[in-house]
Amino acid sequence: QVQLVESGGGLVQAGGSLRLSCAASGSIFSINSMGWYRQAPGNQRELVAAIISGGSPNYADSVKGRFFISRDNVKNAVYLQMNSLKPEDTAVYYCKLVARGYAYWGQGTQVTVSS
Repeated sequence: QVQLVESGGGLVQAGGSLRLSCAASGSIFSINSMGWYRQAPGNQRELVAAIISGGSPNYADSVKGRFFISRDNVKNAVYLQMNSLKPEDTAVYYCKLVARGYAYWGQGTQVTVSS
């Protein structure tokens, strides 16, 4: 069983920054990818950024140049540095890990950007 624990969400003014963290624990083998998704009220969950093992980061167009994803393979952790935040970035952010064809999700962390 794999557990993902997110942290770092909160309330920030537009233009501010936040850093999200996600730590994975449990029986983790052969991670294919780790990444971040978000879901705003009334919207579908969407990809924010992800890193495929051995590959380059992939970003949603709406966050390119503002958000940066990084991964610590030793700690099985993934981070999301969010800069120049906008009110439209307000959502619940979820960490996702894919390993051996299975997808695991964190419980989500709320990010609220005030105008």
